[in-house]
Amino acid sequence: MAEGAGYDGVSDQDLLTRHVDGDPDAFGELVRRHRDRLWAVALRTLGDREEAADAVQDALVSAYRAAHTFRGQSAVTTWLHRITVNACLDRARKAASRKTSPVDDTERLEQLLEPHESASAPVERDDLHRQLLEALDTLPPDQRAALVLVDMQGYPVAEAARVLDVPTGTVKSRCARGRARLLPLLTHLRPENSRGTGLTGEERNRPPGRSVPPAAGPHNTGPRDPGPNDSAAVKGGGGRA
Repeated sequence: MAEGAGYDGVSDQDLLTRHVDGDPDAFGELVRRHRDRLWAVALRTLGDREEAADAVQDALVSAYRAAHTFRGQSAVTTWLHRITVNACLDRARKAASRKTSPVDDTERLEQLLEPHESASAPVERDDLHRQLLEALDTLPPDQRAALVLVDMQGYPVAEAARVLDVPTGTVKSRCARGRARLLPLLTHLRPENSRGTGLTGEERNRPPGRSVPPAAGPHNTGPRDPGPNDSAAVKGGGGRA
């Protein structure tokens, strides 16, 4: 039997309910379904493989223990991403007071690759990602998390606000401030600069966030529920963003 085949057709919320009721394999199926996207968010938020792996592990342990607090007021994937982002922000804040030695270019390249990607990606794209990661490293953790979710992972602002457990206006503000700080660092990567042409009127009016390239494929966050946040679950799974 293929991995997870026994849970075909079972929703994420039903899996979480089964886990709370004592099913020993239900939570493992949830992890199998969502681990790659949780890993991608953690890696792009923290920029360090070991820190990202520890953050995802912390988040999954928190989610495992706090599953009984989930009330279904948002999608399970939103709940899991929120706990993961909070775990990342906790680690980023702790790391801010510590000096870390810079990693070499090869390691930075490997850190930015998606879980399904390999080092055979085009050199130009690899270099773009390396420079993007270095630029993201200059942002405060809250701005970095907002930009990773909205501009790189493709979340709508409202969904990112639910993940981060903040108002939509806060997400917009964090993204705007982050883009303003990134723009001078990434302007040289815009295609028109390599052609030596100026911006058109339409391009001049484009929001500055467009200078941050989105993820390779569209993000699918599953069914969205506009209901209130699962604040109790978040408190049990890593704290507020």
